[in-house]
Amino acid sequence: MSDEARSDRGWMRHAIGLARLCPPSETAFSVGAVIVGEDGVEIIHGWSRETDDKVHAEESALNKLEPGDPRLPHATIYSTLEPCSTRASQDRTPCTDRILASGIRRVVIAWREPGTFVENCVGVERLRQHGIEVVELPDLAEEAMSMNRHLKL
Repeated sequence: MSDEARSDRGWMRHAIGLARLCPPSETAFSVGAVIVGEDGVEIIHGWSRETDDKVHAEESALNKLEPGDPRLPHATIYSTLEPCSTRASQDRTPCTDRILASGIRRVVIAWREPGTFVENCVGVERLRQHGIEVVELPDLAEEAMSMNRHLKL
């Protein structure tokens, strides 16, 4: 296993730990997200419902940074779940749009969003269409889904 693959798994396990901090919900997934700089040091993290009932993990992390933060174009965001391409709460920007606007060029996920709350999530496809490198870690999907077993997956 390469050093990068080992590092990706370590950061994803950190994101999974953050997902366990989410207040339980019957209407949303528990997700953790970590933004890591090119130097391999955590910039910021967030989790679903960290600051309000509608905030997504990626949104929570990005909200803590200034727009245009110069570290972001060289950063990786680790999210336990595929970033949303559509929001059930229409008053919020989808996480894929937030990631694209941030300048982040690399996204690592553990599992794809099922059609539980939003039909046909195409976050991975949208990111890739815009030249973002997306890495999937399906071997960690079961662990990343574990705190969401009460939902219809």
